[in-house]
Amino acid sequence: MINATKLATSIVAVAAIVAGCSSGASPSPSVNATASGTTTTSASASASTSASTSASAATGSVALLLPENHTARYEAADKPDFSAKFATACPGVTMTYANAAESDTTQQQQAESAITAGAKVLVLDPVNGATATAIMTSAAAKGVKVISYDRLITAPNSKPDWYISFDNEKVGELQGTALLAKLTAAGKTMPKLIWINGSPKDNNATLFKQGAHKVLDGKVTIVKEDAMANWLQSEAQTIMDGAITTYGKTGFDGVYVANDGGAAGVFASEKSKGIDPTTKPMTGQDAALDALQRIVLGQQYMTVYKAIKPQAEAAAELACNLVKGDSSIPADLQAAVSAAGVNNGTAAIPSILLTPLAVTLDGSNGTKTLEATIIADGFNTVAAICDAKVDPTLPAKCTAAGVK
Repeated sequence: MINATKLATSIVAVAAIVAGCSSGASPSPSVNATASGTTTTSASASASTSASTSASAATGSVALLLPENHTARYEAADKPDFSAKFATACPGVTMTYANAAESDTTQQQQAESAITAGAKVLVLDPVNGATATAIMTSAAAKGVKVISYDRLITAPNSKPDWYISFDNEKVGELQGTALLAKLTAAGKTMPKLIWINGSPKDNNATLFKQGAHKVLDGKVTIVKEDAMANWLQSEAQTIMDGAITTYGKTGFDGVYVANDGGAAGVFASEKSKGIDPTTKPMTGQDAALDALQRIVLGQQYMTVYKAIKPQAEAAAELACNLVKGDSSIPADLQAAVSAAGVNNGTAAIPSILLTPLAVTLDGSNGTKTLEATIIADGFNTVAAICDAKVDPTLPAKCTAAGVK
């Protein structure tokens, strides 16, 4: 988080990249949509002489390639935060954007098109990191640098130049720790869990799962464990429907679910089956608006907040350096770099790992409050979270909880 001690080092590092990558005036970006749906962003032609000199060192463009659009963060945060910082850091340098809508075939086509159009840096959040071989092969053949963004590229023999993400095993640990503490405080011994993991195509989901199992194994009874094939809310709802049908309304005490989209599916399932969600604590991740509202209403116990802005900005500034042929690490960035890197199965990849935070309504069990994180950082607003149009009881419950 921007005002949290644990993230302070990372954010100083992001600022350091800005210092090492930008100079002069910050022109307003212009954005043009292409026929293919890809967007192209470049700085205004009125950039200062010093900014133009910086841009002239660039050898091509930068492409931001995101994996899907049903998780709100990508279009609402990653894309605009990256675009804004890149326009400031690299005035005059073209940036293109494409979203693969959960299709690895589409993403490969988008990457090939970007490389053909002159991209020298791909900021790639892979649909499936294990099968991104063709993209990595094409990039290597053309001397294109690759930043593995958020999800680690694990395709055989792949060596992305950088990996920028959060400590994703820690995400699972935070989820497991908070859920166990909540159920223990409610008097549950060896609580029974329905367990819904993220997409097996996403290496992050594997890490979330590992972290949660590290905390919970031997301390809970797993009634059923399954995974959302594509991170879809509907998939989580189907899994939950089946579990309730098989084990009944009293056959579980809580739900481990990997993200807020999945939590929405669990919530819908419980409501449709006549179960009060306030009696079945569940986890989440991403600090999605509807999840924050469920937390205020007591319908979801926690979420994991990942400050996307510093992540996106770090990627933008690093991409700016790379497109200018500068592979050095600014001195202050050293503090945010993982000493050992992250091994993707081929090599230890140079990595920047930011710190996730567990968030609950009251900050119980070692978590942080909405007020101290989501609202203090400007990630979302009291007006949006406490909107009476969503639920007429939200404003009063927000006030009672100190969300103001």
